[in-house]
Amino acid sequence: MAELLPFSRDAVLKLSASLAEPEWMLALRLRAWEIYASLPVPTTQDEAWRRTDIRRFKLDSFGVSLNGNGVSATDIPAHLGAQLTEEAAGGVLVEADGVLKTYELSDELRAQGVIFCDMHTAVRDHGDLVRRYFMTQAVRIDEGKFAALHGAFWRGGVFLYVPRNVTAAAPLHSALWATSGRTFTHTLVVLDTNSEATFIDEYASPARGEGQALHNGAIELIVGDGASLHYASLQDFGSNVWQFNHECGRVGRDGKLDWITSVMGTRLTKAFQTAELDAPGGWARMSGIFFTNGRQHVDLDTQQNHNAADTTSDLLYKGALKDNSRSVWQGMIKALPDSQRIDGFQANRNLMLDKTARADSIPGLEIQADDVRCTHASTVGKLDEEEIFYLMSRGIPRMEAIRMVIQGFFDPVMQRIPFEGVRTRIFDRILEKVG
Repeated sequence: MAELLPFSRDAVLKLSASLAEPEWMLALRLRAWEIYASLPVPTTQDEAWRRTDIRRFKLDSFGVSLNGNGVSATDIPAHLGAQLTEEAAGGVLVEADGVLKTYELSDELRAQGVIFCDMHTAVRDHGDLVRRYFMTQAVRIDEGKFAALHGAFWRGGVFLYVPRNVTAAAPLHSALWATSGRTFTHTLVVLDTNSEATFIDEYASPARGEGQALHNGAIELIVGDGASLHYASLQDFGSNVWQFNHECGRVGRDGKLDWITSVMGTRLTKAFQTAELDAPGGWARMSGIFFTNGRQHVDLDTQQNHNAADTTSDLLYKGALKDNSRSVWQGMIKALPDSQRIDGFQANRNLMLDKTARADSIPGLEIQADDVRCTHASTVGKLDEEEIFYLMSRGIPRMEAIRMVIQGFFDPVMQRIPFEGVRTRIFDRILEKVG
């Protein structure tokens, strides 16, 4: 049985001691705790939370698990960690509630110097490297109450490091199965100069858990000069999960970040997703897919920050909504005064499958340079009955026609995903939710 402690400074000390952490990590956790304790729970009076009300979420009812909950590897669904790329994964890591259950890393990747392991092993065995990047350059503990909560109580997650001038010999794949009702996993990816990697990161839990559950996660993607990262995050939590995430990718000179996000599950998701383009030649593409039904609420807050001249960002998020669900997308492209000759694009398109669903789409530009190309677009529409009638007139049943129209709606963003297995996984889940 898992030992649970309420959020407190004492719980920070006990968690760190149970994990035998070095002093520097304990110090980071304690700083985060002080920030967390000093901040109020966000309300709709805060601009970033204006359209997401979490008064029904009972944060004080949660606590910290010191020893997991006894889930075995055989209790984890077989599809988690299964191959999704044409090339077999060279590294696979599966956790239950932040506790490592399955781990494989090929000899070829080891010989290349690739480090791929759970975060606790990384802190213990690669402390100097992790300390340099952990919540120091991408996600920071002072970004808000939930970022601070994560910094104080994170447990589990994945560390990937690819050395300078190394192209990882095979894709890498991690998965989290969450059953305890509280998970705080941390993903940290570091690609050194001129390196390349493909990484797929999955998150799931039972479809209908009991009571409120919490996932408070962080994703940090550090792409060095001339490096290239394909990263896909696939989230399919159960309908009782409240997810609060901070996610950030930093891209160096001539670096490339191809970032794919799929959000299918949760009762409520609030995610801050930021691409920081720090040097000339930096390129980031953000591709997002979400499908909501029931009473789901998904709020994706995206930032494309052009911190240097001659940088490019391209964002396309598409979502479909059923029943009484709601989506919020708030997007911003920022350019600093010296960020000349940048190219920034953002678009959010929403398909309403029921009149009772609602989508708020809010693009934004904050441009402080005078030689830029920045555009944005957002649309909210409903199923085209003429398209459905045309397909039905060719003998296609109505529900099949609806599925085909939805598939066509998502196709432009699906085409940005270079992995057939990932596309199939996402679309199969969409079809399940269409009914």
